[in-house]
Amino acid sequence: MGETINGKAIAQQMRDELKIRVERIKMNRGIIPKLVAVLVGEDPASQIYVRNKERAAAEIGMIGEVVRFTASASEKDVLAVIKGLNADSSVHGFIVQLPMPKGMDEKKILKAISPQKDVDGMGIENLGRLLKGESPYFLSCTPSGIMRLILSTGFDIQGKEAVVVGRSNIVGKPVALMLLEKNATVTVCHSRTTDLASVVRRGDVVVAAVGKAGLIKGDWIKPGAVVIDVGMNRIDGKLYGDVDYAGAKERASYITPVPGGVGPITIAMLLQNTVIAAERA
Repeated sequence: MGETINGKAIAQQMRDELKIRVERIKMNRGIIPKLVAVLVGEDPASQIYVRNKERAAAEIGMIGEVVRFTASASEKDVLAVIKGLNADSSVHGFIVQLPMPKGMDEKKILKAISPQKDVDGMGIENLGRLLKGESPYFLSCTPSGIMRLILSTGFDIQGKEAVVVGRSNIVGKPVALMLLEKNATVTVCHSRTTDLASVVRRGDVVVAAVGKAGLIKGDWIKPGAVVIDVGMNRIDGKLYGDVDYAGAKERASYITPVPGGVGPITIAMLLQNTVIAAERA
C-alpha cells in the first residue's frame, strides 16, 4: 500500500518560507511583490483558479490582482493590457489564465508576455530555454511542482524509467524535459499510443496529465512506482484524477491524491516565481 504525497502540506511549507522572503523584500527594498492574473471570459474553473491565486498571494503578504475581460473582449484590448503590465515596474509577474475563449490567439498572447515577468513559465522564450538546457527565467509551475513532489519522496530518478501520459505544452512536454534533465529515461505517450497499458507498466515514475478520469487503471502501475496524477476532471461536482487512485495505491510506493496533490503545489510555485521576480527587480 503506497504512501500519499501530501501536496497541501508541502505547499504550506513553501508558503511559510515565501512569507519570510516577502517580509525581507519589504524591509530591505520597500517594495511589495505583485502578481497579476489576466482573465478573459467566464469559464467557471478559471474563475476559481484565479480567485485561489489572488487569495494565496495575499496570504503571504504579496499583492494579488485580477484584470477581468468579458468573453467578447478583443485580442487588441488584451494585448494592450499585457503591454502595460510589461512596462509597469510595480508588477513583478503576471499570468494569462488559460484556456482563453475561442477566437483568441493564445500563442500570440503568451508570446507578448515579457520573459522576465512570465511567472507561469509558459512563454516561448522560457520553454525554449528549457528545451535548449539553458536556465529559463522561470520554470513552468505545474511541471516544476511535479518535480518537487517526486523529489519530496526521496526517490532517485536517475537512470529510472519515467512515463508521461499527455503531451501538452502546459504539462506533458515540459515535465518530460525536466525528467530528462534529472537523467531519467523518458517515454511520452498520448491518446494514440498503441497499447498504452503496457507502456505505463514500465514506468518507475508515472505522470498522468491527459484529462480523462480514471484512464490509468491500478493494475497498470508497476509495483513500487511513484505516481503523480495531474488530472482534474469534474464529474457531478466532484473532482477525479486521471488515475484509478484506490487501485494504483495498492501498487505504488507513493501517489498524489486528487484534490490535494498537484493543485496546491502549482500555486505555491507561481508564488515562488513571483517572489524570485521581485528579488531580481
